[in-house]
Amino acid sequence: MLQTIDHELLRTFVAIADHGGFTRAAQAVNRTQSAVSMQIKRLEEDVIQRPLFQREGRQMRLTSEGATLLGYARRILELHGEALNTLRQPDMVGRVRIGVPDDYVMRYLPGILKSFSQSWPLVDVEVHCAPSSELLSRQPGSLDLSIVTREVGHEIGEILRQDETVWVIAESHAPHEQSPLPLALFEEPCFCRSHACNALTMAGRQYRIAYSSPSLATLQAVVGAGLAVSAWMRSLVTPDMRILGEADGFPPLPDSSIVLLRAPGANSPVVEGLARHIVEGFRS
Repeated sequence: MLQTIDHELLRTFVAIADHGGFTRAAQAVNRTQSAVSMQIKRLEEDVIQRPLFQREGRQMRLTSEGATLLGYARRILELHGEALNTLRQPDMVGRVRIGVPDDYVMRYLPGILKSFSQSWPLVDVEVHCAPSSELLSRQPGSLDLSIVTREVGHEIGEILRQDETVWVIAESHAPHEQSPLPLALFEEPCFCRSHACNALTMAGRQYRIAYSSPSLATLQAVVGAGLAVSAWMRSLVTPDMRILGEADGFPPLPDSSIVLLRAPGANSPVVEGLARHIVEGFRS
């Protein structure tokens, strides 16, 4: 029969690798230092039959065998935790409906959904992608959670983060030197569009709405091709784009808030679980 590894031995092993020594690892796993030492001795001599650590001064360094085991240990403990969470909390099974503009789909949603699915693999997530204005006008109860953009000072719901609104162009193009200025902006109603147009008017700058779309991906494609100037949140600017400022003749724009809305009565453990992951995902 194949020998098995006690997951408590693996937990102690990972704690030593993460904390660099027996003393802090013992505190992390709530055991005495002597108990931790005995566990590692058992793991090295009876189970793996290889040294897993070597001492360098006060630090414990992994051997090559220890480094190999560490990757497996993390995966085993993660699966162990998932299994217990799923079996002990059967109410975390079901479906949750979330509305989100495509502004945040590529930037934030993948990490949030990955984290959520690892914790609650049996929950189905239904994603509705639409502009903030459309999400706000949806029938109450049609979505459990909505992530929307709001003007600072006009927030409703839980603020996930505030972000600077900036003017952007493609790094290797100069559409900002044209007159009238070609703009690529979100479709109305969009307060970011209104602020951009009002700011240019106040600055005496002539412009034209050359491209209009509800999709950030479309605006990014237009800007990336060097066809227009646009305005969106700093966190959505990609490395191949350049931010324009007052030195370039572009006035500052008001900040924007990203907020999380909960539908009335949508307070099930499933919804609250995803809400927690959304909050963590945006604030990290």
